[in-house]
Amino acid sequence: MDISKQRLIIEQADRKLALFRPLSSISIPPKGWIHTIRIALKMSLRQLGNRLGISPQSVKEIEEREANGSITLKGLKEVGAVLDMKLVYGFIPKGQSIEEMIEKRALEIAKDIVMRTSYTMQLEDQENTKMRLEKAIKNRAEEIKTKMPKYLWD
Repeated sequence: MDISKQRLIIEQADRKLALFRPLSSISIPPKGWIHTIRIALKMSLRQLGNRLGISPQSVKEIEEREANGSITLKGLKEVGAVLDMKLVYGFIPKGQSIEEMIEKRALEIAKDIVMRTSYTMQLEDQENTKMRLEKAIKNRAEEIKTKMPKYLWD
């Protein structure tokens, strides 16, 4: 894939993920969203079960699976549909963006590469200055970020 196409993909993904950032402060209710919404609607296990075509006990199991994190996206979509709701999911980068993730990783790799080379040069009595090392790391990181080689995430 050419570099300009890769950059476009990164920019588009970052724009889409940025929409989720305001939601990062929302906490999931302890018993899960299904239970919380069902209770808010004053809907019984039996009533939700009838809408889903399953037993009240099966609804209880679905709520428990959501609460412990073992429910599937398909299961959440099905419950959402009968509750007249839409499931929305996404990821929120721990940093600011995918671009930032790539920059951080490229810098880590560049530092490792340059410092290995520097150590070899030091053994050969050809040590570099701190400023020269920093410049070499920055240049290598930029090259890695631009080319995005396969080893970027190894």
